Amino acid sequence: MENPTSRWRHRLPRTRGRWAAVVAALAVLVGAGTWTATADDSAPSVHRQDQMLKMNGVSVDTSYFTSGGTGRRPAVLIGHGFGGSKNDVRAQAEKLAADGYAVMTWSARGFGRTTGEITLNAPDGEVKDVSGLIDWLAGRPEVELDAKGDPRVGVTGASYGGAVSLLAAGYDRRVDAVAPVISYWNLADALFPDGVFKKLWAGIFVSSGGGCQRFQKELCEMYERVAVSGKPDAAARALLTERSPEAVADRIDVPTLILQGQSDSLFPLGQADAMAEAVKANGAPVSVDWISGGHDGGDDEGDRVEGRVGDWFDRYLKKDKDADTGPGFRVTRTGGVDSTDGAALKRGASSETYPGLTSGGRKIPLTGARQQPGTGAGQDATTGGDGGQDATTGGGGQEAPATGGGGSGRKAPDGLTQTFRNPAGAAPPSVSALPGIGGGLSQLSSLGVGLSLDFPGQYASFESAPLERSVHVTGSPTVTVDVKADHGDAVLFGKVYDVSPDGKQQVLPSQLVAPYRVTPAEQGKPVELTLPAVDHEVDAGHRLRLVLSATDLAYASPAEPATYTVTLDGALTVPTAPGVRTAAATLPWWTWGLPAASVVIAAALLLTARRRTATPAPDPALSGVPLQITGLSKKYAKSTDRYAVRDLGFRLEKGQVLGLLGPNGAGKTTTLRMLMGLITPDAGEIRVFGHAIRPGAPVLSRVGSFVEGAGFLPHLSGRSNLELYWQATGRPAEDAHIDEALEIAGLGDALARAVRTYSQGMRQRLAIAQAMLGMPDLLILDEPTNGLDPPQIREMRDVMIRYAAGGRTVIVSSHLLSEVEQSCTHLVVMDRGQLVQAGPVAEITGSGDMLLVTTGTEVTEALVDKAAALPGIGSAVRTEDGHGLLVRLDGATAAQLVAELVRLDVPVTGVGPHRRLEDAFLTLISQGSA
Repeated sequence: MENPTSRWRHRLPRTRGRWAAVVAALAVLVGAGTWTATADDSAPSVHRQDQMLKMNGVSVDTSYFTSGGTGRRPAVLIGHGFGGSKNDVRAQAEKLAADGYAVMTWSARGFGRTTGEITLNAPDGEVKDVSGLIDWLAGRPEVELDAKGDPRVGVTGASYGGAVSLLAAGYDRRVDAVAPVISYWNLADALFPDGVFKKLWAGIFVSSGGGCQRFQKELCEMYERVAVSGKPDAAARALLTERSPEAVADRIDVPTLILQGQSDSLFPLGQADAMAEAVKANGAPVSVDWISGGHDGGDDEGDRVEGRVGDWFDRYLKKDKDADTGPGFRVTRTGGVDSTDGAALKRGASSETYPGLTSGGRKIPLTGARQQPGTGAGQDATTGGDGGQDATTGGGGQEAPATGGGGSGRKAPDGLTQTFRNPAGAAPPSVSALPGIGGGLSQLSSLGVGLSLDFPGQYASFESAPLERSVHVTGSPTVTVDVKADHGDAVLFGKVYDVSPDGKQQVLPSQLVAPYRVTPAEQGKPVELTLPAVDHEVDAGHRLRLVLSATDLAYASPAEPATYTVTLDGALTVPTAPGVRTAAATLPWWTWGLPAASVVIAAALLLTARRRTATPAPDPALSGVPLQITGLSKKYAKSTDRYAVRDLGFRLEKGQVLGLLGPNGAGKTTTLRMLMGLITPDAGEIRVFGHAIRPGAPVLSRVGSFVEGAGFLPHLSGRSNLELYWQATGRPAEDAHIDEALEIAGLGDALARAVRTYSQGMRQRLAIAQAMLGMPDLLILDEPTNGLDPPQIREMRDVMIRYAAGGRTVIVSSHLLSEVEQSCTHLVVMDRGQLVQAGPVAEITGSGDMLLVTTGTEVTEALVDKAAALPGIGSAVRTEDGHGLLVRLDGATAAQLVAELVRLDVPVTGVGPHRRLEDAFLTLISQGSA
């Protein structure tokens, strides 16, 4: 039998007949778990099982998703990003489950409800936990096996979750395919590039983890040591490298889809390049996709990315040879603006093979650039400043006579040698990337808009002549320079600007900069600098400007002042990736869409003319009734006899908090969608304050809704997000009642903070505050407590109760029965599309065969045993406070029970019915299924 710890030290060959890990390595199930439905009622049900798995000394919070059928299917593990939890990837899990996979999500150590310290994907920490999850999947009857204990499994995830997918492939031979998204290959290179400390991103990393104290002690000590010194040491690099996929580079030999962000100053494209080269060297299929967004924001292309991941797993897990895994390389390019909606136009460019970062190098000569006194090479283009004034004559790149320079003004006559200063305290720093918020700016780089700033005297600048023809840069430009410092290391930051013909407007592609640390041993010799990898079109007539700055806001520079001298040694080499071809532009939708739409509309009008009816008139008798549903029915798509909702009817009054309950496929989601006017019922009607609901009905302005997963702009404050949302509705600002909604939501001082700093509970409350804007009379909340811990759930309950207290009405759809019991006044229980029971919570839970007996003294265990042994008594347990009994009758009456307890000298002080909502719910559903 295999040693359960050996595989964490050596990667063993994959064999069909090898033993699975011993039972000690398996996760121990804590509790039976909870099954819930997560799919739309009109689609095949996706079941979710939530459970805590105990493994490797921690409790791991997991969700397991399956749908339909009894046959075996491949499994997929989806990891979440740093600072998040399993709830962040729930939607993707549901899609994959509906597509025929067994999907497991989990919260990594230190996040969500999972216990333990954050170890940054240590082999004996988070990575070993993934192997424990694979062990668990191997025991599931619906999961396809390659061998005993070896499930067919793929792993995907973004950022932190993407890295653990690669690490899992390196440490566990059972992983069959991976798809990391915007992830890292070497965390030390990402946070300490070329020995320079990426201080802002490192700080965000630690704070999003909950603070240094949440991390493993050695990691916290390492971070604090580097943050104080401003310079990473060898021990810090070694610690992060051993927890990076690069540490097992020679073991990752499974099909790998790499999706990396262009708007990403945390894990730039170079990290993906290193991944691709390593996996390709191991002989495995590799495809690389440069998406539009990244850690700095922008468009994450979520649907396209998830679709491509699904296709990848279809090919390599389902073994579907017809699955289109896409080209070997694809990049999303942005250019121009859609005249219909103002959105940036995006097109894909691709090639059969990944070109790397240096393909098709084109040499572009540079000369020294001249700036006007007091301006910077990266002056904000929106100011109209001429910080980008060029120094060339426009012919052949010859330099005009100059007395000023990018630095102190001392430079060689040819301008190829420039001297500048690192200021004391490295302040003020240049600005390039703005961690977490630069993506929105980088998306506009191809449109000629950018934000950057370099201070005079703190940089060297070199510039090309105007380009005779356009150049599409795809990869990392390089340049050779000679660097000297008057003492110590020279720390520089390199970037290449796209400068307009008049020199007044310049753009830093994707807002990216590359840091360099040139040690005294390297000074005075030619050093090749690799600049940031980008995909950017430089138009004919524009210039390329190379800037080497002594400071950058995102990084730590030496605090001691120093003088640097840089001599340019050759041309700028720009990669053009000639094999990459941009897809042909499609015709504007309206050139074919309007004629086609007119035909469809005409046909629809003809087909429906006979059954079209006018919208029913308002019912004055119901003008004060928030909701009345009568005879509501909706059939499943393409079905003549299967109903999602059938003959549903109930009424809701002002001030009530209604819990909408039902098992998987009960029709809750369909009911809510009809109520919100998103779909039209086949029969029956819904009236809100007497008005019939139709898509776009004016009365819907009195209805607010919260659907799980509300999106916010992470760099804006909570209040700013709400104000922006309300402006988009086009309604008057005074109608928003933002302050009133926020007071009910109870966010307090957090409103002034960026949303990216919010906890999951705070985001949920902000989402509900958004639903409450305008103070709608009817508020619909779908799973408002999903993913929250107990204190956050209690806060959410208070929010709902406070909202209804003002005479408004709330509908809550939730699977947390205990929470519904405490927060709701009324219930509607549905099963298989039909109403099972409706009424006050107390009325529904108050009936049944469970009695609560209160006593004047504490109940002993001996008395519990005697009560349980009485004739006609099914069970008896002591209440939590010890002063009562919960007794389940099994033939006896309440009077008989009291008589027997008195005979046993029990000081009975009260007897009454007691049934939890869960008991009542299960009883009602079982009756409905009979």
